[in-house]
Amino acid sequence: MKAAVFRGRDRPVSVEEVGIKDPGPGEVRVAVKAAGLCHSDVSVIDGTIPYPVPVILGHEGAGVVEAVGAGVSAVREGDTVLLSTLAHCGRCPACEVGRPTECRNAPSPKDTLPFTVDGKPAFQFANTSSFTELTVVKEQSAIPIDARVPFDRACLIGCGIMTGYGAVVNRAKVETGASMAVFGVGGIGLNCVQGGVLAGAGKIIAVDVVPQKLEWAKRFGATHTIDSSKDDAVAAIKDLTNGGADYTFEAVGNLKVIKQALQALGPGGALTIVGVPELGSSLDFVVKELYQNKAILGCRYGTARPRRDFSLLADLYLNGRLKIDELITAHYRLEDFGRALEDLKQGNLARGVFML
Repeated sequence: MKAAVFRGRDRPVSVEEVGIKDPGPGEVRVAVKAAGLCHSDVSVIDGTIPYPVPVILGHEGAGVVEAVGAGVSAVREGDTVLLSTLAHCGRCPACEVGRPTECRNAPSPKDTLPFTVDGKPAFQFANTSSFTELTVVKEQSAIPIDARVPFDRACLIGCGIMTGYGAVVNRAKVETGASMAVFGVGGIGLNCVQGGVLAGAGKIIAVDVVPQKLEWAKRFGATHTIDSSKDDAVAAIKDLTNGGADYTFEAVGNLKVIKQALQALGPGGALTIVGVPELGSSLDFVVKELYQNKAILGCRYGTARPRRDFSLLADLYLNGRLKIDELITAHYRLEDFGRALEDLKQGNLARGVFML
């Protein structure tokens, strides 16, 4: 079967034939039908996220269950499923009270090695590996959803939509009428914007340096846009919000931008860091900036509860309340990986989707 293999920073990603094992106890084999290209994939390629190699990339996927291992009860052959990147045990106190992103017993990538490259074991990325015709995942990473959602739309729920929407609704808990600013409106940031729309935010300010992305943000519900290559984003946000936003979201993974998002808060405001800076990065800030009850929030995977949230998001899409069609800028064949990667780096994609 075909898959996109990353062997190290000195070699381009190659689409080649790889092997795959049968699903073991508690595992599910999925025939992947569509997979979104996310900036996290780029972060592995450029070294921002260190990862063992060789690895099969991709983590936004949707497909059909082809086979199940012993003991699997949540899905069966023929089910339409989304792939969840969230590794969690499902049994610890955090999982049992609906906080699986805080699981302390999550399996490591070395616990599941379903692929072989050149006859040797290869790693799975983010518990899923979706840039492949077939993948094997833990049962808790195969989430059934309504089959009426097309595969190319469905796959985006599994990361980009969940991460952005969840940061706003699940983690920050933005209230009706609140003001918010989103720094960086690529695939994740656009979903922060529409998370604000669904939460009923009064002002949704989109900040970016790419005019096309700001235009996309307007389509997704931004009430104001700021081109930070031309204007002082912090000053503009404070002017629009009478002294600072109630909520800010950093969706770039840039330390300078994180500082700006913190400085743009008003009294009682909260910054949610959604982007992923280079591993080991640290940030210094003036402690006094937090004295007016301001907060800095970390956010993993939109504080997701996949079995609840994925179905909810699918229903929002089917009811015309969640924009997914508008997210897709281009479709690609897996063999076009290099072109898709370049399009993403050039800022030409909200989301690109591989059809398998």
